[in-house]
Formats: sequence, structure tokens, C-alpha cells
Amino acid sequence: MIQSKMIYNFLKITIQRIDIMSYDRIVIKIGTSTITNGSSNVDMPKLIDLTRQISWMMHRGIQVTLVSSGAVAAGREILNFPHLSKHIPGKQMLSAIGQPRLMSIYMELFRMYGIVVSQILLTRSDFTNRKSYLNARNTLDGLLSQNVLPVINENDTIATDEIRLGDNDTMSAFVSGLIGADLLVLLTDQDGLFDSNPETDAKAKVIKTIDSVEIPPAVWEAAGGSASGLGTGGMITKVRAADIARRMGTSIMIANGKVPDILIRIAAGERFGTVFRPTNTVLESKKRFLLTGFRSNNASIRVDNGAVKAILSGKSLLPAGIKEVTGEFDRGDTVRMIGPDGHEFAVGMVNYASNDLQKIIGLKANEIEGTLGYTFADEVIHHDFMIVDQ
Repeated sequence: MIQSKMIYNFLKITIQRIDIMSYDRIVIKIGTSTITNGSSNVDMPKLIDLTRQISWMMHRGIQVTLVSSGAVAAGREILNFPHLSKHIPGKQMLSAIGQPRLMSIYMELFRMYGIVVSQILLTRSDFTNRKSYLNARNTLDGLLSQNVLPVINENDTIATDEIRLGDNDTMSAFVSGLIGADLLVLLTDQDGLFDSNPETDAKAKVIKTIDSVEIPPAVWEAAGGSASGLGTGGMITKVRAADIARRMGTSIMIANGKVPDILIRIAAGERFGTVFRPTNTVLESKKRFLLTGFRSNNASIRVDNGAVKAILSGKSLLPAGIKEVTGEFDRGDTVRMIGPDGHEFAVGMVNYASNDLQKIIGLKANEIEGTLGYTFADEVIHHDFMIVDQ
């Protein structure tokens, strides 16, 4: 009776905490050591528990993206742990076998909680190619808006260099910047980043917070390799990922996946492990990204007074407000927006190339598909991807 009462009180407290969640968008990266729970096999009870926590968060309004390792470990288990060389083709083969198995597990487990799961395989080039970047961003935004859980993995079967780096850590950092996540949670089998090796130094302590602009050299030196031997990363890849994500405006928490209800408690505002503070706001990071695609030639979009007023009030640019398109540019480029007075008042990332935009000048959003035969978005430039001169 006492134990039941304690469980009830704990759940009641947890539910109350969930109602005051601190984040809107969270990226969760689960490493191989977490998925296997330190063993050689995919640990189903562990995955069931993580599924329960993520589903609980999603049912309470948090948009979650899951970056999951474990495909190679799952493939090795399916083949009954064959003795393979450590060369890349062997890992690619194991990944190709294990990835469908891992996804089938996720789909079945989340289905029990009424959550639809999607799979997205990415490589680093999908973030450096602007068209691929836009496609990935739009797809993820669409999935999250429908309360679908994207499960993302490095496309290991073709990523011959990334697979060597445990690049799902770095992948999770890029994804965090892509969707403007508030928090990136890197689950591991450690309590955080220690100031020295805890296996050899009994006095080793967890570094609680890193908020300096540059990560101190001592922190890099303290980051060690993977103790389990199952993953391809280690703490060093997590520190690298944290350094990338924090410059995109995302907070990072390296935490132990074995802590009970770790994800629910983090979502409720509790702190665990090592926290990396962002060096930039999301807006500042977005501006930097936009300016990397800036067209220095005469490419511009001239708009009417109504469009100027709408944009200055926080709205997006629609084709109906466009009067003229000048110069050549591709989808994903950043171009100038010119008002009726001839002055530039904003720049933004376009969803349509100049040749397509010429065809839809002055049209309503619902007329785009009928004219072009397809549509990328109702907005020519979404306000979230503008820099407005105010």
C-alpha cells in the first residue's frame, strides 16, 4: 500500500511538472550504449521505457525529433554477431540490415501510444546543399506540425566518411539548428562530461555548466572515447556536437539515459549532467545562415505597399504582393526585398527560383500549384527566414 501510494504521488508530481514544460522543440539523440543498455543486444525494456517518455512529452505539446543510433548493433545481433573486419563496407552492411529492424521496433512501440513514426536518412551534404536543406527543413516542419515523430539516422549505407565519426552526434546538432530546437538532449551511459576520466580518477567530477564563448581546452582534453566499444562515437563527438548546436542557438544537455524518467524530468525543467549554454540566440544564428546564401548581384523582389506593411508586422511574403522579380536566383538563395520607394527593407530565403517566381507574380497562394504544376509552400519567403530592417 505504501509503495503504491509513493508511485501515485510520484506520477502526480510528474504530471504537474509536465503541465509547465520548459521547451517547445526538443531533439533527442540516443546512442548505441543507451539502446543496448550496455549489453550486446538491443534492449527492448529500455526502448519501451524511452518510447513511453517520448510519447508522454508529445501528447503534452512538445515537438520531439529523435536521432537514433543502433542500426549497426541491431544488424550485428540479427546476424548472430559475425566476426567482420572493421572496414567501412562491413559497417555499412550491418547498418543496412539493422536499420529496418530498428525502425520496425520504433513503429510498433510508438503505435501503442498513438504516435505515428517517420524515418529520415540524412548525410552532412543535406545540410550544406541549400536545396536539400530546404527540403529537409520543410519535411521536418510538416511532420512536427502533424505530431509525427521523425526518427533520423545518418545514412550509413552511403556515408563512407561520416560513419567513422559517430556522426549521429553531429547529425543531431545540425538537426537542432535546422528546426530551431530549444534543447538538444544527448543521452549516453555517463552522468555527463567529467573533468577527468572517472574510471581511473575517483575524484573526477561532472562539469555542470559550460557557458563561455569558446569551450575551454581542458574540457576538450577531458572528453574521452566510448567505453562500451559498441558505438562509433564517444564523449568527444558529443562535445563537438554541443559546440555546433550552441552556436546555432540551441541549449545542450549531456545526460545519463539510465536515470528514471530522465526525458520527462528534463522536459519539466530539471537539469542533469552537463549543460552547454548557447553562444547565439536562434535569431542571430538564423541571420548568419541566411547571409551565407545572400545574392550579391542585382537579384531582388519588388513588392507593393501591402506586402511591406504585412512583412513589417511579422507576416510572410506571398506571391500576391510581388510586383517585379529582378535577376536570377535559385530556390534557397537569400535575396533583397524592395519596397515601392525603391529602398531595400528586408532580405530573405526564397522558396521558389526566379524563373518560377516570374510565373506566379500577383497570384493567390492557392493558384501556385495550378500554374507551376507543383508547390513548395504558400509563402514565397517565410517570415521565419527573413531579416527585416526595422
